[in-house]
Amino acid sequence: MITQPQTTPAPDPYLERLRVQTARLLAYRDDGPLVTALRGRIGPGLPPVPGALAALVVIVAVAVAGVLTQGPILLLPALVMLVLVLPTAARDHLGKLDWLVPPLIRATEFLTIILVGLAADVPKWLLFVLLYVVGYHTYDTVYRTRQSIWPPDWVFKAGLGWELRLLAIGAGAAFGAATWVVAALTLYLGVLFAVESVTSWVRLDKASALAQASDDLEASPEEALEQATGEAEPA
Repeated sequence: MITQPQTTPAPDPYLERLRVQTARLLAYRDDGPLVTALRGRIGPGLPPVPGALAALVVIVAVAVAGVLTQGPILLLPALVMLVLVLPTAARDHLGKLDWLVPPLIRATEFLTIILVGLAADVPKWLLFVLLYVVGYHTYDTVYRTRQSIWPPDWVFKAGLGWELRLLAIGAGAAFGAATWVVAALTLYLGVLFAVESVTSWVRLDKASALAQASDDLEASPEEALEQATGEAEPA
């Protein structure tokens, strides 16, 4: 009995676009292992934009109120962000304004690092380097996904995510060890993100070169001449 070959139906373009949009926004959030582990256990979660915006407003209000002094109170901004932003990870991020969520999260993370770091007397240059490292990771993620090159999942877990980074800095500040924690975090993340990014792009360049070489070997002499000179061989 001869059977017809099974063909895989092409994905619906609209659904594929929504899938890619969701994957990109989730990658831009830079959630770490804690958020990833709890994402499926928090029910429907909170609307992404209101939750992220509320975290930013509350942390700004705490800073304006002047309560961020020495001691355990410096852990408060990280806890506020965790309570308000973590539940938004369960949503699909398909709303018209959900593209605002990653920049809101990053702005709140950076603001928290600055506020807690300054309150704990962390050197300003060290805070700047940490912000640069996290900012580079964000830029690298955005650029890669726009080229349809997705960073591996382990990078986000190893990078700790915004939640564990802020909890580590807040805990270090609460116990008087903020400078050491920020220094260790900066060194660890700098090495991790730089090495992973460079090796990934090198592998991509090698794969592109091998693919180009394969195409050149399969090309006819006339096609090879045309590619090399930009002119077709006269008939």
